[in-house]
Amino acid sequence: MDQTQSFEAERPRLVTIASRVLGDHAEAEDIVQQAWLRLHGTDAEIENLPGWLTTVTTRLCLDRLRSRTPVPVAEVDPPETSADPADDVALADSVGLALHVVLDRLSPRERVAFVLHDSFGFEFPTIAAVLDTTPVAARKLASRARAKVSQPRPEDRLADWEVVDAFMAAAKNGDFERLLRLLAPDATVGADEAAVLAGTPSRIEGRDEVATFFNGSAQAAFPVFVEDRPGTAWFHLGEAKVVFDFTVADGLVRAITFRAAPDLLATVIRRDGGEPRT
Repeated sequence: MDQTQSFEAERPRLVTIASRVLGDHAEAEDIVQQAWLRLHGTDAEIENLPGWLTTVTTRLCLDRLRSRTPVPVAEVDPPETSADPADDVALADSVGLALHVVLDRLSPRERVAFVLHDSFGFEFPTIAAVLDTTPVAARKLASRARAKVSQPRPEDRLADWEVVDAFMAAAKNGDFERLLRLLAPDATVGADEAAVLAGTPSRIEGRDEVATFFNGSAQAAFPVFVEDRPGTAWFHLGEAKVVFDFTVADGLVRAITFRAAPDLLATVIRRDGGEPRT
């Protein structure tokens, strides 16, 4: 393959890494395009193109993170934690959406070390080369980040409306993996009689089944309050026709109930985030 073909073969992997490090897919696409420009502009002989691209992409991510964090973040050594690699990977996968909230309070170097090691399995010598440090120091950065992620502060926990909105965004974007991460294993979908008559399913059980139903759907749903709870509703000609009433606990969607009773629909209020829409 020529250089362009080789780069395009690597692009999806690079975008995935940059997306996880930055927490923003659009920024990740921009970073990977910058990596392409770096590759196109270099005259150096590259023996290991995937490794070279990984290093360049990650360093560009690091620069972007530093531009977001002009004030240095204090780096205090945490207490010793388990070093079981299997536990590390399980932690990185399980925190799901909440990880993005916690990542924002890590230093850029902690964030890169944690994501590369715990999410992608990079060895510490490789991470050290990216961060221009030693493998021991890279390990400490990942350990420090892991301690913060595994013991998040109360203010870092997602509000119920953030979980609801993240779920609906994943549904609209067809992000099946994110839907799964936001659903409890025993999640269910139910409906009142009016909603069933309107065409909604009466019952769906299980995380996979619920995620499959919502994947790529709910394009016309908007954020609302349902009896003071954050939810969404399908609107037609400016009127709510079916409400998606969410039950959220511990950052996960436990149940969604379709409701279309007229007396309930009359109480629906549009919202922006966690506040009523004005």
